[in-house]
Amino acid sequence: MFASALSLGLVLLPFVSAAVHDIQVGAAGKLLYDPEAIAAQPGDQVVFHFHPKNHTVTQSSFADPCGRKDGGFTSGFQPVPANQTDNLPTYTITVQDTAPVWVYCAQAAKTATSHCGQGMVFAVNCGLDGAPNSFTNFKKSALAVGASLAAAASSSTPPAASSTAWTTAAYGGYTIPPAPAATPVTQTITLGSSIWTTTYTSYPNSPAPTPASVEGQIHKVIVGGPGQLVFDPPFISALPRDTVVFEFHQKNHTVTQSSFDDPCRKLDQSGVTAFDSGFMPVADNSTAFPTWNFTVTDTGPVWAYCRQKTPASHCGAGMVFAINTDETSGRNFAAFQNVAKALNGTAVAANIPAPSPSTDGANSIRVGGASITLIVGALLASFL
Repeated sequence: MFASALSLGLVLLPFVSAAVHDIQVGAAGKLLYDPEAIAAQPGDQVVFHFHPKNHTVTQSSFADPCGRKDGGFTSGFQPVPANQTDNLPTYTITVQDTAPVWVYCAQAAKTATSHCGQGMVFAVNCGLDGAPNSFTNFKKSALAVGASLAAAASSSTPPAASSTAWTTAAYGGYTIPPAPAATPVTQTITLGSSIWTTTYTSYPNSPAPTPASVEGQIHKVIVGGPGQLVFDPPFISALPRDTVVFEFHQKNHTVTQSSFDDPCRKLDQSGVTAFDSGFMPVADNSTAFPTWNFTVTDTGPVWAYCRQKTPASHCGAGMVFAINTDETSGRNFAAFQNVAKALNGTAVAANIPAPSPSTDGANSIRVGGASITLIVGALLASFL
């Protein structure tokens, strides 16, 4: 009996002594494995926990930190919604020996926005600091790859106009932050068994181009409501292929694409067809609410507003909406809303020729060169 128990203990000993190392991937939105390097024994398990956005755990080599090693392991892309905080997906590797294992994130590989090129690398059993194969040297090599890709993109693609100086809005002399530099990127996207090539515009802090799923996610936004001149939520982060479902509540609103420097007018830009839901009147006692969908196709910011102007500009009251704003920059959602309020949508009215004197029961008054028509009608008022 004693001998049997001893034999069982010896068999189980290697499994009991094996350690588990937990690695956080992209926690708090950072392009980082945490910790970045560990020492592990053969038989130990390394468990990678994927946080929001879309990262990989892909084996590389010291000589080529941002390229997949022939026959090396990979987790594949692990898209995680921005609002997911538990049940995070994991990927586990088992340490086979004491040789170094080098890892990188393959998101945006071989482009100027490469996660690896921004230092998102990891190592098991690397050399100590000062050794040729130290983690510090491995990460420096990855950053050098990123610098080379950024330089190549800069020389081959003329960057969008950008200035460090502040500029003014479309009219009114209101001061706004400069537009960020945009970089066109063509990238092959791999999601499960699906592979496709996409071209998108990369902005500072814009999300990754890989959707959370092939079908994309659904984002619901409530438009208006009793006594509410708002979009709820007022801004969201969304990935390509995601669908934004605008659900229109009481009164009469639109969702119409605009721009940061001209929030209260429909976008008029060469090569771009601005979206517009059209007016969606909803009675006060209604329990059925119409919807209008917008499919996200890019990672850049999208600006929108309600173009209802009666009895006063809804946009000018702050009824604006945005997708993929850089909330760490001067062009965040609050700044966009402030521009809308400051300009108050007055340029639209100012550009409309004054009508002839009315004889049909409507009253017309002129204020500061603009013409405003006051129409008294119970039916119209019920939708304002």
